Amino acid sequence: MSASEVRAAPPRPSLGRRLATFLYRRPKLQVSLLLAAPMGWLVLAYLGSLAVLFVAAFWRLDPFTAQVVHELSFANFRTLWDSDVYRTITIRTVGIAAAVTLTDAIIAFPIAYYMARIATPRVRGLLLVAILMPLWSSYLVKVYAWRTMLQEGGLVNWALSPLGMKGPGFGVFATWLVFSYLWLPFMILPVYAGLERIPSSLIEASSDLGAKAGRTFRAVVLPLAFPAVVAGSIFTFSLTLGDYITPQLVSNTQFVGNVVYDNVGVANNLPFAAAFALVPVVVMIGYLLGARRLGAFDSL
Repeated sequence: MSASEVRAAPPRPSLGRRLATFLYRRPKLQVSLLLAAPMGWLVLAYLGSLAVLFVAAFWRLDPFTAQVVHELSFANFRTLWDSDVYRTITIRTVGIAAAVTLTDAIIAFPIAYYMARIATPRVRGLLLVAILMPLWSSYLVKVYAWRTMLQEGGLVNWALSPLGMKGPGFGVFATWLVFSYLWLPFMILPVYAGLERIPSSLIEASSDLGAKAGRTFRAVVLPLAFPAVVAGSIFTFSLTLGDYITPQLVSNTQFVGNVVYDNVGVANNLPFAAAFALVPVVVMIGYLLGARRLGAFDSL
């Protein structure tokens, strides 16, 4: 056999090419590998920290040595249940969170509806920039700006003084006002996205069948936009439950976040802080279960 008749053996594929071929034939494995790192981080950083928080809530602080005793005990939860002060703080925090969520939903819906169904593309773009612009500034800058406006010689009192009126000052009302301002963009954007996905043909069909604007809104627009409203309310409700900076700057009233912060940084009572920090977690779980029961996640 001559040398010209001898054919060279095909080159062996490289390791990278063999690996690419192996993954190409297994798309589920590709997705699993892509999600492995973020899911692992979620389990370790988020769920792991929640597990540590849950365990620490059952520890107790020795009143004589001020040391944490790593023994399972329901003392912290018993204190939360038996004390009228902590029950009042919890009810106040949940009430403010609900009031902020309702306020933002009422304000956000007409704005989002105008952006999604009425505004021209140019006006819609300008409104989106106006809504997103407050998110570009620091959280503390916005809260201190409101503190400056609400104080005795601030802008609010200056504007109301010709009318013989006075601003709310610092307190629960100021906390509700600042929270409603801070979290409003988090309500507008999901509602806008939900309203934009509603087909115009459904609204036109409702009008063709003789339904007036109010009936169309109640029977067509609101049910279809309800999941988006719930999505925005998750942000406003949960962010209000856990915040402690705004109440500390514009109010002297205690909220759950303030009590947790004081027990961690001042009283050094980590077990009680962990127990009280579980209260917003339980409230949010109940909130999500209630929203699911109402069918808010059926179309997601």
